[in-house]
Amino acid sequence: MASNPVFNRFNEDLSKGRLTGSQPQYGQFSTPEQQQASRYGYPQQPGYPQQGYPQQGYPQGPDLEKMYDAPSATALQSGRMTLDDVVTKTLGLFGVLLVFAAVGWFVGKENQGAGMALWLGGMFVGLAIGFVISFKRKISVLLILAYAVCEGLFVGAASGFFNRVYPGVVAEAVLATLCVFAGMFAGWKSGLIRVTERSRKIFGLMAVGYLLFALVNVALVWTGAISNPFGVGGTGPLGIIISVIAVGLASYSLAVDFDSIQRGVAAQLPQKYSWLMAHGLLVSVVWLYIELLRLFARIQSR
Repeated sequence: MASNPVFNRFNEDLSKGRLTGSQPQYGQFSTPEQQQASRYGYPQQPGYPQQGYPQQGYPQGPDLEKMYDAPSATALQSGRMTLDDVVTKTLGLFGVLLVFAAVGWFVGKENQGAGMALWLGGMFVGLAIGFVISFKRKISVLLILAYAVCEGLFVGAASGFFNRVYPGVVAEAVLATLCVFAGMFAGWKSGLIRVTERSRKIFGLMAVGYLLFALVNVALVWTGAISNPFGVGGTGPLGIIISVIAVGLASYSLAVDFDSIQRGVAAQLPQKYSWLMAHGLLVSVVWLYIELLRLFARIQSR
């Protein structure tokens, strides 16, 4: 996994107003009357007083304040995505991933051939499902769950193989992933790590470039053009530099994810988008873990 197209598409759609269900903010209305109508939760229609609030028959004083504080009828009926929704869905998806990662681990431990099949099958099927989810306009919870299952089998089988060849490397990668996740969140939340439109574009181009490199690297290893299983750079200094760059990209992807989730919550997207946000975060965490696993394995091979 070399990029996160989920949030790339989401941010593009959000910036261009393509996402259904997002509510315009007060400042986006063209007239003061429309701003006032939106603020108080009811549409501007012919026959409504244009100016001079409060007027007879309309909310005044404490009643007006209650109307301002209360959510709109649309928000109550459809439900809006919240941070709690995203956290809950993310934990659920990680739970599914861990269950099937255990399956992949133990199957690979008993039968290396079956483990390799789960590794490759989970990787390529998961990659295909991931792209379908990214470009599919309608959010499919079943596809998102299927992706978590495939990634779990892939991560479990790959981790079991790496742990046999490089003992202890999985524990190091798991601990490093948790530390990087916490560090990136703290850095983003404090403003030390900033996400701007320009940085999004630069990151997107670098991620696509790394994805193309990774695909070529896999092809070179499979065709025998490069004998080292790590591909270009092997376990030498060049290979370690490549892994460090990949870890850096995956780490910054988390900051982009955090920022995208915040934008989605602020835009009052429908609750169903919490599944897409959770899926995107899962993609980045798996990418980071795999890159750290490769980095530590390279270092241990020296």
